[in-house]
Parts: sequence; C-alpha cells; structure tokens
Amino acid sequence: MNQLKVKEYLINKGFGERFIEFDESTATVEAAAIAIGCESDQIAKSITLYAPEKGYAILVVASGSRKIDNKLFKDTFGDKAKMLKYEDVEDLVGHRVGGVCPFEVKKSTKVYLDESLKRQKILYPAGGSSNTVVRLEFEEFLNLCDFIDWVSVTK
Repeated sequence: MNQLKVKEYLINKGFGERFIEFDESTATVEAAAIAIGCESDQIAKSITLYAPEKGYAILVVASGSRKIDNKLFKDTFGDKAKMLKYEDVEDLVGHRVGGVCPFEVKKSTKVYLDESLKRQKILYPAGGSSNTVVRLEFEEFLNLCDFIDWVSVTK
C-alpha cells in the first residue's frame, strides 16, 4: 500500500509522528479539512496532469481552494492543462486518486509547487491513501518535497 511507503519515507526523514491516519475519508479537500479541523487552504492539494511528453505526469501541489488556470498553465508548460484520467493516476504518479501526495512518486513525475502554498504556515498533504494526511510546517514541507520549481498556475 502506498501509505506504507509514504510513512516509511517520513520515518526515515524523522517525521514519522506527523503521519496521521483517520477512520473517515480525507480524499477530498473538504473531507480532509473537516477531519483535521483546519481551513481548506491548508490542504496541500495534489493536481495531476499530463505532461507534454507522452507517458509522464505533472504534479502541481496547490492550496486547497485553488484550481488550475488554463492560460497560466499553458504559458508555464507550453501545453494545455489536461487532468490525468482516473485510471492513469496510479500508473503515472504512483499513488491512487484520493491519496496523491508529493512524496514517494514515480521518478518520471515532475513535481511543482504552486505559489498559493506560500501563504500557509502549516500544510496537510495526503499521506498516500484516501484516509491519511501529513501535518507539516511550511519549511518542513519544502524540505521533504523533491520538486522542480515554484509555479503560478492557479486561480
């Protein structure tokens, strides 16, 4: 299970106690915010899209209430924003829908952080399954993510 890989990754980095498992679903921004008791913008939402190169994925991590802005995405990546199909997410990214996070993704997945995250002191990305999250301070989140760059592709 992917959450075990994420938990092991966090333990190896000294953040194992930040991994939180819930009885209820945390698969959507709304469900996660309710389960945690936080604002939806503190949820580090993983948006999975097709990369211009066939067989690769782009993972944009953004603040929970944000959505991809198609013009900004095209200006940044040179191609139209196209969400991954449900059946392609696990194959291209390495996590199932509802548990996608920026940790322990496939090496071919290109991770970018959206500027919207910079407004938060505490972030809650998914933990690899539809009922797990990770509580991290902003700087801790940055240090644990293997990301390419900051982008501004949401509205």
